[in-house]
Amino acid sequence: MKLLGESSSSLLLSLLLAQLHLLTSAFPSRRIHTDLDNLTNQTRHLLKLTQDLLKDPVFGTDIEHHRFKSLPAISNRVSDLNTLEFKPALSQLHADLKSFEHHFEWLNRITRKQLHSSVPKLTDMISHIKSLINSLQRQMTRAEATRIPVPSPSLPPNPSFHWEVVQSSQELLQQFRLFCDWASRVFLTLKSRSPA
Repeated sequence: MKLLGESSSSLLLSLLLAQLHLLTSAFPSRRIHTDLDNLTNQTRHLLKLTQDLLKDPVFGTDIEHHRFKSLPAISNRVSDLNTLEFKPALSQLHADLKSFEHHFEWLNRITRKQLHSSVPKLTDMISHIKSLINSLQRQMTRAEATRIPVPSPSLPPNPSFHWEVVQSSQELLQQFRLFCDWASRVFLTLKSRSPA
């Protein structure tokens, strides 16, 4: 009877160790899913902020997109989602987001000079961009994704008139809206491909 008790506890211990291995091997993929959900939610929040800013009546006119030469080109198609690779996708989104951060900081400085005060919505957007960059950098570190160097942006000359600031704002916001829409699709696609 004593032998049976020892063997059953030994068997129980073996089963627990096997379960522990399964749980620990599943943990990284659950973590990736959680991280990608977080990145998606942050990006969607930025998309909503951008759309809300673009609803301002001052942006009701069409403009030519030519003020910013160094904005990331958002020319992806839905079919491009099929060829995404995890690490390069994270690296490219990070580089693009850093570029947008530089452009928005420039716009914030220019707006502050023109209005002699900060614009709360623009400051809020920059804060959320920085938060998304930090979350993305943590995910890249876990995935061991390479950081793409971000060149200094080629910014337009400082606008002399308020209307030029409005045009710059509109162009930057429209391009950022496209980026946020694309980025959220990328994060969702990467999540759907990672093991459950």
